[in-house]
Amino acid sequence: MELRLSLFGVKRSIDLSGLARFRNTWVVLAASVLVIPLTLWLLAPAAVPDLAHGNVAGAQALKDGWSKGEIIVLVRHVERCDHSKAACLSGHDGITDRSRSVAVSVGAQFEQLGLDKADVYNSPMMRTVQTAGYMFNKAATGEDWLISCKGRMLQDALAHKVPGRNLILVTHSECMAQLEKDLKVPASTLGYGASLFVSAASPAAPQMLGFIEASDWRTVTTQ
Repeated sequence: MELRLSLFGVKRSIDLSGLARFRNTWVVLAASVLVIPLTLWLLAPAAVPDLAHGNVAGAQALKDGWSKGEIIVLVRHVERCDHSKAACLSGHDGITDRSRSVAVSVGAQFEQLGLDKADVYNSPMMRTVQTAGYMFNKAATGEDWLISCKGRMLQDALAHKVPGRNLILVTHSECMAQLEKDLKVPASTLGYGASLFVSAASPAAPQMLGFIEASDWRTVTTQ
């Protein structure tokens, strides 16, 4: 195989026969470069779904599971005072005054889902006690397992789940991250007041449904 070139009347030819034997090797190498990252991408666990922003299928699955009392949901406390320059509600270890309305708004969304067959637990930290109070008009003295959740979040949640009743856990970002780890899904960065939903339709094989950020409930739709 010969490549012929002509420029300004000067002609040159290049013998490419010596390169032919390398052709198959280069093809294999190029394919490997493409296949390896594609394989890794296909094998990687799927990200936690966002149930808001028009995710009709996800929102419908949540609604159906909730109506059957199959859902476990972890709700992160609203804005903590000691990490903000905003005015405190009461006490430096609680929530900010401005975040009360966020808690009330999220609570109203759960009210629409239905709270007649839902059990609510919160951690004993002041920020979760206050959040639960404004979200659900009730707050317990607190459950220590909703703070010390390392390695046991899913196990403890399932142990407190009553068949036919949804379980609402007002807790912390660390516990939400642990639940994702327990379910072997990628960690997500969830904001204050976010909700992380798990289906316990089959307690032996709970499934991650997805999350809803506090400000995104208005975009949740089943139509």
